[in-house]
Amino acid sequence: MKGIISYGAYIPYNRLQRSRIKEFFGTSGLSGEKSVAGYDEDSVSMSVEAAIDCLQGFNAEQIDSVFFATTTGPYTEKSSIPTISKALDLRAGVKGIEAAQSLRAGSSSLLVALDQEGTTLVLASDHQLSGPGGTNEQLFGDGAVSFIVGTGEDVIAKVVDTTSVQVEIIKQWRNEGDPFVQNWEDRFASSVYTTKIYESVLEFLDNNNLSISDISKVAISAPGTKGYLKIAKSLGVSKEQIQDPLFDQVGQTGSSHSGLMLISALEEAKPGDTILVVNFAEGTDIMLYQVTDSIAKLSKRRGVRDYIEVKNNELSYADYLKWKEIIKMEPPRRPAKERPSAPALYRNYDQNLGFYGSKCQVCNTPQFPKQRVCVECQTKDKMEDYRFFGRTAEIVTFTLDYLAPTPASPALVAVIDFEGGGRIISEVTDCDPAEIKIGMDVELTFRRLYEAGGIHNYFWKVRPKR
Repeated sequence: MKGIISYGAYIPYNRLQRSRIKEFFGTSGLSGEKSVAGYDEDSVSMSVEAAIDCLQGFNAEQIDSVFFATTTGPYTEKSSIPTISKALDLRAGVKGIEAAQSLRAGSSSLLVALDQEGTTLVLASDHQLSGPGGTNEQLFGDGAVSFIVGTGEDVIAKVVDTTSVQVEIIKQWRNEGDPFVQNWEDRFASSVYTTKIYESVLEFLDNNNLSISDISKVAISAPGTKGYLKIAKSLGVSKEQIQDPLFDQVGQTGSSHSGLMLISALEEAKPGDTILVVNFAEGTDIMLYQVTDSIAKLSKRRGVRDYIEVKNNELSYADYLKWKEIIKMEPPRRPAKERPSAPALYRNYDQNLGFYGSKCQVCNTPQFPKQRVCVECQTKDKMEDYRFFGRTAEIVTFTLDYLAPTPASPALVAVIDFEGGGRIISEVTDCDPAEIKIGMDVELTFRRLYEAGGIHNYFWKVRPKR
């Protein structure tokens, strides 16, 4: 039996209420709020967070392949999978494929994973950039999804059938060097969108001897609520069958959006339910799943449901513009950051990306960064690798730094103690300054520190454990 074995999601902590956009421009717009990646987040860091959620209860050594799909990767030419693999502590021999340049990258990667042998970790993540004052700014949200695809009794949603249809349509695009996504006139795109999905879905159902009434949930990735409801109505989808498109809580999350809706459907599904997933962009990807009894055995994960609830929806429109680097700010009055050293990064990949420290073999004291001489017993060169990720930690002291050059002042810096030993100094993210306190439980979160000289530098921070 082939299908989905596990799922995971990531929705950024910060949300922008759309009313703040309307207030700034003095125009009408969409209701609700949208998710906003922090100034220290990108498509790579969000995909790592979604994968961490997905891998709960699973051995990372079992992953044979990694697919990473995004239209907003940090590099035009350079793979991100080695960074992701190190952060997740996957084995060095894992195969990697990256898909880009299409909003179908996520669903197409899932289709390929369902056709190949072995166990595949599929990641889709996006943080699309939209011009201020436009419809896209109202609609676009940021987020990531992850699926483990394989065979066996642990499959929670077996694949019934899939299909893919290619359609050449200029609807939404971004050329190299373009700062914002562009769109063709809405009426043309909507007409083609409705017609092509209608034809593709009916043919797919007919090939499987099914009618739309046989489907438990229908998840259609669409460019907005109106388009979603229009195609659902044309197909005869009942109100009970429509899967919430999450536009009011998250927004449209690019290549990860159809996966986000699939996860939302799986969170509510019961054995025997059928889920139809439709993703349209330069064609259509269609997948039909049937939920199995194994879904009841899947350990609890944050998924879409929990991440939607944990949020800060007081983000100002000014901070949103700063974080997206849409407006240029006066640079800090101190020397610019130098480009990271490639040799230094290479030597410390295990430490910086995998968060490996060392543990003394004589007195068993964990320490970070890696040491040759034990800080406790001073024994030399008697160390073994020790991974801090996943271990309980708490704040023992902290400071609020109003002078540090950061897009989100004040910078929160804390001393963190790990259960079992080990102490680090770390930035605290996704935390209101009034919330932080001594004794607060925290967890590690993978973040983008900065970009300098075209090189993106990643490391770990901590956030409150919620």
